Amino acid sequence: MRLFALHGSSELGGQVATSLGCKLAAHEERSFEDGEHKIRPLDTVAGHDVYVVHSLHGGPVESPNDKLCRLLFFIGALRDAGAANVTAVAPYLCYARKDRRTKENDPVTIRYLASLFEAVGTSRIVTLDVHNEAAFENAFRCPSVALTTAPLLIGKIKSMAGDRPISIVSPDLGGGKRADLLREALEKALQKPVGKAFVEKHRSSGRVSGDLFAGEVSEAFCVVVDDLISSGGTLVRAAKATRAHGARQVIACVAHGLFMPGAETALADASIDRIITTDTVPSFRLPPGPVLAKLEVISAAPLLADAIRRLHCNESLADLLMYQA
Repeated sequence: MRLFALHGSSELGGQVATSLGCKLAAHEERSFEDGEHKIRPLDTVAGHDVYVVHSLHGGPVESPNDKLCRLLFFIGALRDAGAANVTAVAPYLCYARKDRRTKENDPVTIRYLASLFEAVGTSRIVTLDVHNEAAFENAFRCPSVALTTAPLLIGKIKSMAGDRPISIVSPDLGGGKRADLLREALEKALQKPVGKAFVEKHRSSGRVSGDLFAGEVSEAFCVVVDDLISSGGTLVRAAKATRAHGARQVIACVAHGLFMPGAETALADASIDRIITTDTVPSFRLPPGPVLAKLEVISAAPLLADAIRRLHCNESLADLLMYQA
């Protein structure tokens, strides 16, 4: 097996390598004066099972497009160099949110993204808490793996909640399956019932509406769970509704903390006590302040490493997947 991590994901890739008990394979990335670049493996890959870690979020230096282009070119180079299989491990998958048409002639960008990965010879793609797992799986013809953050969150939620009743809250109907997956995993780990609730949400032309709240959260330790934080408005809206229905404490758990402009203000709201996220996207956009003070980052590396090890050894991923029953 060969494990690579491209520039911009080298820290996360290094942690994955440590969890696997191996070293990152060597590669070269060169940028040219006109903005073009090249990327190639330096270690032999012919006949090997190859995994490439690259989280496709925008950053202070490279855009999602820059990172995607480098990953695609590298996969092509690995195939040309004789790699037996190449698995793209993209913990944050850019364009995954654009999975359906919401306006006339809208693009279904995740489908076009899948075509690009397949065109360069990607054997398999792995991501974490994808926005819509059904759309993700249907877009790709090559094997696709949608991991869930639930295994990373169980211990943290258990320690924070103590003996209090726990309820898992979905900030919209679309995230109900994700919330149920975490709730079921918690029930199994705690050997006691865990409640659930959801908040109604409709989005049209940038406006959010809906005031229906369903579920029992009175006096409970409540966890609002979502795939990502962008501006933070959805989480705050859900947290306020949960508080209004009697929640004792509210934390937010998300896989990907994008923290776009405005999040540093919105998420400072007192309705959210703590924010738990993973390191698939570094929190470089958050300035020092109240939001950063209540943020806790959990490493996704052990989960990614476990998935890579199982894939390499042809072992089951059933307990790590978003679509498990």
